[in-house]
Amino acid sequence: MNSQPRILVMGAGGIGGIVTATLADAGHDVVAVSSNLEIRDAVSRAGMRVREGGEERRVTAQVVTAPAGTYDYAILATQPPSVEDAARTVTPHLAKDGQVVVLQNGLCEERVAKIVGEARVIGCIVSWGASMPEPGCYEKTADGGFALGKLDRAVDPTTDPALAQLGSMLEAIGTVTTTRNLRGARWSKLALNAAISSIGTIAGDRLGPVARVRRYRRLALEVMTEAVDVARALGVRLEKVVGTLDLDWVALSAEDRAARGSASLAAKHALLLAVGLRYRRMRSSMLSAIERKRPPAIDFLNGEIVAHGQAAKIPTPVNQAVVDTVWQIARGEAISSRETLDRLCDQVAI
Repeated sequence: MNSQPRILVMGAGGIGGIVTATLADAGHDVVAVSSNLEIRDAVSRAGMRVREGGEERRVTAQVVTAPAGTYDYAILATQPPSVEDAARTVTPHLAKDGQVVVLQNGLCEERVAKIVGEARVIGCIVSWGASMPEPGCYEKTADGGFALGKLDRAVDPTTDPALAQLGSMLEAIGTVTTTRNLRGARWSKLALNAAISSIGTIAGDRLGPVARVRRYRRLALEVMTEAVDVARALGVRLEKVVGTLDLDWVALSAEDRAARGSASLAAKHALLLAVGLRYRRMRSSMLSAIERKRPPAIDFLNGEIVAHGQAAKIPTPVNQAVVDTVWQIARGEAISSRETLDRLCDQVAI
């Protein structure tokens, strides 16, 4: 690998902006690509404004319309519906041993691998949150780090030079771990995101207030349980999210569904309350996409669970109802509100 790698970040929204600003601040050769003229103009005028700990710092960074030259790492930080287009855009600009780093939630590594080749793909699971309250201004909404891995389980992530180099750069943002079971880690994160992001989108609120409502927590548990059922049917060995959240345990059992106040069910609700507290300021990027008249990523989250469930003959009625509701909001047939979320809960008998 190049000892002084060139880094391309596709996307300059919340996550892409924090990644670009932090790498630039650390002295790395990094450039971001954005189709948003307001972002490019704001960064050109005043740099990237990063808000953290009640303070704001400005970082000199470059945001351009399209990539030029070759890059050792192309970090995909677009919304999931744009991930394949982003992969096609970066392909001609990859160095001979260049790697494409997939930050998107969902199961996007498999999509990108079909375009650039499996050997070039690094999965990068993000366990922190960020927002862009205004063009060129970035704020972390939740702390956390990254988990890196390859689709090929024969690759030892602890000795792979590309993973090691990327990890050392990303440490400036958060703690970096590696996994040999990227698929299992992705499915676990998918189950969590399918609950958190979709319910936040439908409610039109940040995670903290939503997680305080028991009914909404039960909806989240049902969403995650269907995801776990599908993953098990596919032979996926689930990994703990952020090393602590065990989705195999979180999934509702027959006893949990039959009981109204069991110790097991109470413990699972308590865990979701803790998750809500940790990510209380997190606002769904799908909700932001809908507000900007862009397609939501629901088909890459709950939609993946539904599609894989159909293939595995595992019913996923709750996730299907979530997909339908988010698309209704995106089409203007419903609004993001507690009332809409309550109607969904009524529909799936929660």
